[in-house]
Amino acid sequence: MIEQEIRNMDFASRLPRELYLPVDYVMSNGGKRIRPVFCLLACEMFSGNPAAALRPALAIEIFHNFTLLHDDIMDKADLRRNKPTVHKKWNENTALLSGDAMMVLSFDLISSVKPELLPQLLPVFNRTALEVCEGQQLDMNFEALTGVTEQMYLEMIRLKTSVLIAAAMKIGAICGSASVKDAELMYDSGISLGMAFQIQDDLLDLYGRQEKFGKKPGGDILLNKKTILLLTARQRAGKETGQRLNDLLENENDPDIKIREIKKIFEDLDVRKITEKKAANLFNEAMEKINSTNARNSGKSELTGFIEAIMTRKS
Repeated sequence: MIEQEIRNMDFASRLPRELYLPVDYVMSNGGKRIRPVFCLLACEMFSGNPAAALRPALAIEIFHNFTLLHDDIMDKADLRRNKPTVHKKWNENTALLSGDAMMVLSFDLISSVKPELLPQLLPVFNRTALEVCEGQQLDMNFEALTGVTEQMYLEMIRLKTSVLIAAAMKIGAICGSASVKDAELMYDSGISLGMAFQIQDDLLDLYGRQEKFGKKPGGDILLNKKTILLLTARQRAGKETGQRLNDLLENENDPDIKIREIKKIFEDLDVRKITEKKAANLFNEAMEKINSTNARNSGKSELTGFIEAIMTRKS
């Protein structure tokens, strides 16, 4: 349903082409469509009719891709989904402007819902859009900030990643006529799920396969990003190992050596296993909240089955 709606928007035929071709490139460049699927499944849970949330789901997907387009500029990323990023294929000015257009398109879509739904959906979407920006700023702040704690990191990913998934699930529930209580439970489950999803992405950045994950392994290490892996390693490392880790982050110029040696430190400190357990606990929290809603059992099963598939993904 989402793919068909994206095709119907026919970005490639819009003028000026220089603005819309990058939008078409981004929106047709694969992606798992996880956020809009959450929105549709949440709607179906309560109403049996996922189509009732189709345009809000599309708004969420376009907004998500807009944030990725701008994130790639900030991260100086060369690849997204194993293809050149927009600022590499075109240039940074084009990427910025096309991203701006995508943001406007997303707000246009969320505003096109039934009039009686708009007062409920628009505040959720607006708050979420601002929180995503706050999370991105925190992520950038962390680059120069020493003493970042796990709690600080979790708050950052709640804003940068989780709130959009949470909003997708709450918006879908509202479109499906869920009660206020159940809509909030769906939002809370999305927060847990989004945090697990980002922790899993941190793992896949280092341990995923490039041909499936779409990025070169170890990119976060090369950028000295304070991921859950690094923070866990620092928490567990003794003085000597901690100093070695800092030396590699600050002074090692060979990217292959830097990734290999830091990955070995992570393995010695059992970081991967600990991090995987944190993600699994958050996934389980999300499913417990979904199952506690007063929704159709068949709809719950479909959504939790989708979450289980994400839990075991390798890319």
